[in-house]
Amino acid sequence: MPELPEVEVVRRGIAEHAVGRTIAKVEVCHPRAVRRHLPGPADFEGRLASRVLTDACRRGKYLWLTLGGATTGDAIVGHLGMSGQMLVRPVGSADETHLRIRFVFADDGPELRFVDQRTFGGLAVAELVESAFGTVPEPIAHIGRDPLEAGFDASTVVELLRRKQTDVKRALLDQSLISGIGNIYADEALWRAKLHWARPTAKLTRPQATALLTAAAEVMTESLAQGGTSFDALYVNVNGQSGYFSRSLNAYGQAGKPCARCGTEIVREAFMNRSSFFCPRCQPPPRAR
Repeated sequence: MPELPEVEVVRRGIAEHAVGRTIAKVEVCHPRAVRRHLPGPADFEGRLASRVLTDACRRGKYLWLTLGGATTGDAIVGHLGMSGQMLVRPVGSADETHLRIRFVFADDGPELRFVDQRTFGGLAVAELVESAFGTVPEPIAHIGRDPLEAGFDASTVVELLRRKQTDVKRALLDQSLISGIGNIYADEALWRAKLHWARPTAKLTRPQATALLTAAAEVMTESLAQGGTSFDALYVNVNGQSGYFSRSLNAYGQAGKPCARCGTEIVREAFMNRSSFFCPRCQPPPRAR
């Protein structure tokens, strides 16, 4: 699933190619793509006609495009899911096999298309509300700030992290605590901080928790500079190009390979119907109670 760096790459592409343009019409090609827009596809299409995309924003793994026009205070909010893509395509170019939503603009310039093979992602129109974390679309008002946001308060998150009664990787994946981190960057941050994924959060010292959040911000910043992490064609930027951070991963997906720090073989363990990758020497498991 695309995580913070991948979604930020997409946001930047939309900001460059679509912000400031007026929507002429929207075509919903598959109703599942707007299933979270409860009034339905026709309402989604009607509410966006003649509206201007005024900004492209992101928090964690969520995107939203603020709208101007006849009414204000709402936005298109979206989640890419496992395979969602926002693509900029010339008018008249062949439709993608899994095209779900098409945005046609009044300037007759390139279209914006939402393509989603597995249809786990989707878009909806939502009102903007004031939350504890700033002005955001109502469906994501509960999502915490992410480590790359200017308003991210690391010291507060450190204390909240240490109060939780869980293992540290589960806490990193808790989007209400800290958004944007998924399986890939959780494993990479834990490797950098030399912490095992099952380490109890209550056992973390403040310096350890601070180092972990710093590692998460660093690894996602580095990934962003390389266009994100692509393992297949399901994650691409708005121009259809892949990211290259997969070549720089030290833990995730590296089972059986030597640790870049100490040479010990990286191990894979099952975790929440997924996997955790770690170095058993650099990241020793917590002692049994």
